[in-house]
Amino acid sequence: MGRPPYGQALPGGQAPYGQALPGGRPPYGHPAPPPPPPPDPRQRHAYPPPRWQPQRPRSSGAGAVVGGILGVSALVFVGLVVVGAVAKNSRRPDPVSPVAILPLPTSLDSRPSYRPTAEPRRTTASSDISEETITPPVKVRTLDTSLENNTLYRAGGLPRVNCPAGSASVYSHSQLKALILRTSKCMDKGWSQIMRKQGIDWRPPGYALTATKGRGACGDFPSPGNMVPYYCPRNTTIYASTRAMVRGVGNSGGYGSITDWHGGVVSMMAHEYGHHVQQLSGLSNTWWQRSLRSSGRSGKLALSRRFELQATCFGAMFMRSVSASYPVTPARRNTLYYFYSRVGDWPGYPRDHGSPQNNNRWFRQGYEKNKAFQCNTWLAPSSSTS
Repeated sequence: MGRPPYGQALPGGQAPYGQALPGGRPPYGHPAPPPPPPPDPRQRHAYPPPRWQPQRPRSSGAGAVVGGILGVSALVFVGLVVVGAVAKNSRRPDPVSPVAILPLPTSLDSRPSYRPTAEPRRTTASSDISEETITPPVKVRTLDTSLENNTLYRAGGLPRVNCPAGSASVYSHSQLKALILRTSKCMDKGWSQIMRKQGIDWRPPGYALTATKGRGACGDFPSPGNMVPYYCPRNTTIYASTRAMVRGVGNSGGYGSITDWHGGVVSMMAHEYGHHVQQLSGLSNTWWQRSLRSSGRSGKLALSRRFELQATCFGAMFMRSVSASYPVTPARRNTLYYFYSRVGDWPGYPRDHGSPQNNNRWFRQGYEKNKAFQCNTWLAPSSSTS
């Protein structure tokens, strides 16, 4: 067994995915990623205690009587001054700046943003006395980072994106690399648009693409005996070896053994981009925490399958969004359906990505429905995520 590409074992010590398969059948996906980066700590500012004055000791005798008379006189005088000042300035309210209390983020990538709707504006009353009107701040939207009711599910479908692919050869590193980077810009256009509308902070992932192999923040890519790309949440980067993906490694067949059309490889990169979407929306962090709380290995594997099948569904949404310009013709769509019926968990290997039948099912779901909530594998029956 080679070292998992993330440099650590999966929850419960499960073996990494993507090892050599019997008969050279192509593997799919990658091991579950390491825990997402922890949230940035927020500083809480302590407010100073209110100022107070010690009570003055009370006096007695004649001095107390005289002091009392003088004190009453002083109070009357001060009261008159205060009343006059209040009457004079009754039409000049003291402006108070709005204060927004932001909730602590539930994950690194779910910090809501705040900004006032406008600068304070000055208006002049008919009495020529200037008054300041303060516009209230924007209400802060609290993001739901849960698996079942995540804010992302309200985002709808990916808009149509113009993304012509051309005729790149998957066997040419330079051509395939250029195609992956070009289509990644199309993924940025679609996902950034619908995520930002829901208040989710968005930023593009990084890419590390080599012809042979390399080493990244989550370990070697590809890992020994492996051929799959992977997403590293530690630095939000997608790592891939173009040669390994297409031609395979050792007995692990490459994607080129299923189809030499570049849409198969690009759809897999869209799957990895789906993990980036999960990271930004808080799904990754919530999934990892739930996996750590799961006591049994079978429970951890079940969570991993739902996580991976959701990324497949997100990747299919992208392929649908560019189908008109890529183009993905009906014949090519059927090629993708066949492709996803040939990738998944094979007998004798960890059941962490879902069966080929369910990979095909969730790819079709994302392609045909193109709605984020339709990719909610966490509410789906276990039979569809086995």
